[in-house]
Amino acid sequence: MAEKAKAEINIDGVTYEVNAGGNLLQECLSLGLDLPYFCWHPCMGSVGACRQCAVKQYRDAEDSAGLMTMACMTPVQPGARISIEDPEAKAFRAGVIESLMISHPHDCPVCEEGGECHLQDMTLMSGHNYRRYDKKKVTHRNQYLGPFINHEMNRCITCYRCVRFYNEYAGGEDLSAQASHHFTYFGRHRDGTLESEFSGNLVEVCPTGVFTDKVFSENYTRKWDLQTAPSICNGCGVGCNIAPGERYGELRRVVNRYHSELNGYFICDRGRFGTGYVNDAARLATPLDGAGKELDAEAAGRQLREIAGNAIGIGSPRAGNEANFAFRKLVGEENFHAGYSDAEHACMQLAAELAGDPRFHNPSIREIEQADAVLVLGEDVTNTAPRIALALRQSVRNKALELADGANIPRWQDAAVRELAQQERSPLCIFACGATRLDDVASDRVIDTPSGLVRNAIELAGRIDASAPEAATAPRAAESHEALERVAGQLLAARRPLIVAGTSSGNIDLIKAAANIAGALQKRRAVRENHGGTAAPVDLCLLTAEVNSMGLHLMTRQENSLGEALRKLNSGEAANVIVLENDLYRRAPHAQVDAALNAAGKTAALDLLPNRTTAKADLALPVTAFSEQQTSYVNYEGRAQLAYQVHRNHGAARPAWQWTGDFEHFRQALLDCADSVAAFAKLGEVLPDTSNLPGGIKVPRQSERYSGRTAMKANLNVHEPKQTQDPESALAFSMEGVPPRRDATILASSWAPQWNSNQSISKFQDEINGPLRQGHGGTLLLEKKSEGGEFKPVPANGDGGGLELLPAFQIFGSEELSSRSEAIRARMTGAYLAISSADAEQHGLQQGRGVRLSGGGIEAIALTCIRTQMSPGAAALHVGDAEIDYHGLGTRVELAPAEAPEGRGLGELIVSDLAQAREER
Repeated sequence: MAEKAKAEINIDGVTYEVNAGGNLLQECLSLGLDLPYFCWHPCMGSVGACRQCAVKQYRDAEDSAGLMTMACMTPVQPGARISIEDPEAKAFRAGVIESLMISHPHDCPVCEEGGECHLQDMTLMSGHNYRRYDKKKVTHRNQYLGPFINHEMNRCITCYRCVRFYNEYAGGEDLSAQASHHFTYFGRHRDGTLESEFSGNLVEVCPTGVFTDKVFSENYTRKWDLQTAPSICNGCGVGCNIAPGERYGELRRVVNRYHSELNGYFICDRGRFGTGYVNDAARLATPLDGAGKELDAEAAGRQLREIAGNAIGIGSPRAGNEANFAFRKLVGEENFHAGYSDAEHACMQLAAELAGDPRFHNPSIREIEQADAVLVLGEDVTNTAPRIALALRQSVRNKALELADGANIPRWQDAAVRELAQQERSPLCIFACGATRLDDVASDRVIDTPSGLVRNAIELAGRIDASAPEAATAPRAAESHEALERVAGQLLAARRPLIVAGTSSGNIDLIKAAANIAGALQKRRAVRENHGGTAAPVDLCLLTAEVNSMGLHLMTRQENSLGEALRKLNSGEAANVIVLENDLYRRAPHAQVDAALNAAGKTAALDLLPNRTTAKADLALPVTAFSEQQTSYVNYEGRAQLAYQVHRNHGAARPAWQWTGDFEHFRQALLDCADSVAAFAKLGEVLPDTSNLPGGIKVPRQSERYSGRTAMKANLNVHEPKQTQDPESALAFSMEGVPPRRDATILASSWAPQWNSNQSISKFQDEINGPLRQGHGGTLLLEKKSEGGEFKPVPANGDGGGLELLPAFQIFGSEELSSRSEAIRARMTGAYLAISSADAEQHGLQQGRGVRLSGGGIEAIALTCIRTQMSPGAAALHVGDAEIDYHGLGTRVELAPAEAPEGRGLGELIVSDLAQAREER
């Protein structure tokens, strides 16, 4: 990245060096100065709506009068002289606050935002402390906005942040600013669930309490009474940073934790609202034998080791590296098997191989946002890696930013940039079997069957570089030829093209085709830039399905697939089986799993929630949830990150590495993994440097205002007990310690004097939108090796009987653990099969009625969902709450009408299937 130009400016008599291209507000905040604001947001630029950031600007040293100017709308000029402390500027800011507060309710003591409210902070900072207005206030009616968000419109100060984020940044369409002047209303056209997958960010974007966390509200605790620690979202393979909060032994809420290279300031609704399973009363609480009899921990541990004496182990992509490693040591590396489907296992092998190819670079989210031409190949990104989808939405704005540069408009002048660009966007092409949630910003779409997508992708690689492997058959539709020619030109013309594919679909040929396209681009780039020499790598983003899919892969031998494990059990090569945090019925055909578990002499399962696998276990051991343990995960780009324990489990559950390993402490398990597994050689780098903590004093998980320590256990003892010790980490279960003021190595929730809200994160950044000071962004484990060759994908024959079957994912319901959370279940849909109108007519199927699928020797019933933009010949199956044996159906299915299954009806299906809902509108 090119170094930014610098300029010197004078602020209240002090000279500072700042970025020459920024605005005054951003640069003042980067310097750590206190200047109030409302409408400005570091990711959304400046619009000058609130007038709160007023400063006095002087022409030169002789000018004593100066002019009032809005800092967020004023570009930095070398030699500029401004004053934040000028009395007129301070009075102006106080007056703005007073006008905003005219109809604002005096409900801070009962407002859920109280104590973490940006409006409170700015009111105090501006000096406004007395309300003179005593007339009637304007009041509004609140709306029902779904299971995630509460609405209290009377607290609004019309900063417009909500609609700017929801509509312009996240692409939502059902929230708007209505009416005008003092009656401006921010809401939907009528009551109903907010459709965007990122609606929960309104809670953090809103500077007041208009939008609040409904799930948190139902079991509310003041923010300063939450015990927090840095953690990693378990919802998908992206590895977003989060800050979970606990009180009275329950996980109460999750908020975004800033990471400059990954999630930035935003997370998806699955990550925010999908952790309710941690508090599920159905969790495994004690060790159980096959008859459901409770065992003590010592007896359970003995039984586990007896079973392990002649057992194979099946690992887990949702368990941490230490859990999988300790488990691998227990059963032996040769007996440790992958815990995902065989198709996904093959895709993971290829994804890791491509990650080591120096021709390619697997980009971070920040790098994805910088792409100026994007191809998404067969991956439903919004439902499999939502935060990546949000980044792709930002990438299409790069054309607007390029136009702004040409017109000498600063990039942070948001309204001016949008007005200039109108509908001009950077190209985004989507290869899919049907409609996606990114179609509204796509420049081209190629709709085809899974095998047809592979053929189109091979053809595209050939149009980029004539030496690329050729497709066996040409694309079917003439319009595809035109689109491919157009997309090839766009990718070749781009300075930073990006190819996106993934492992979720289990279609390895799509990943091979993606690699061929990226390889063709890299070859052409080498010819263009270096006359055939080495060129910069091409961005190839290969998404993984779960939080530690890559970590599990790096620990598993290539031949040790799940199918191989089941074969060994069926053949008698292995007597027993131990399953780590996994429901095998989600990973393999049910008949194969049944046969393998019935053939096993003994089955042990370690998990936190009961499922079909634990139900068949002779020994079930309870393990801790993500917030109850310290562990590390590896995300899609090979970035290892450390998640800290937030709170203790008060039952018999233990971290899996304690059940299966012989380590006394977590640090030992992590470092042994780093020493024993070559791919994890740099894993030790994720551990925090505690040398700056004097005398062994730790970082507190509780804030200085944490209350009720004596009262919390007064029913047991009126004396305050000694605080629980944590020998496993650099954090303490206490409010005493060394808080991470400007050292963000271990930063859960930010706080600074006068800044109680999440806006205080600016005090911990090198500069606005920059990395955290002394923070740890994780460690990239994957090393570059030798260049690979070209692949020759062999797409399945598209002319066989039946329809080609592919998985349909839903952000709310497709992930195993979050689907057990009550709030997420309110947005889930039952099992459905999405097909084209032509296929529906051919098979006599009707919207919302039942459909019988036959394939692989089994049958299943789902609801029919007729999609207007679905490819004929393709059938996308959403299994609902794991209601259908997807892996048992094979790759092609026959369809016939059937009675509709019981459960959720058509209305809920269409509400949940938002891509279909958008088509119908």
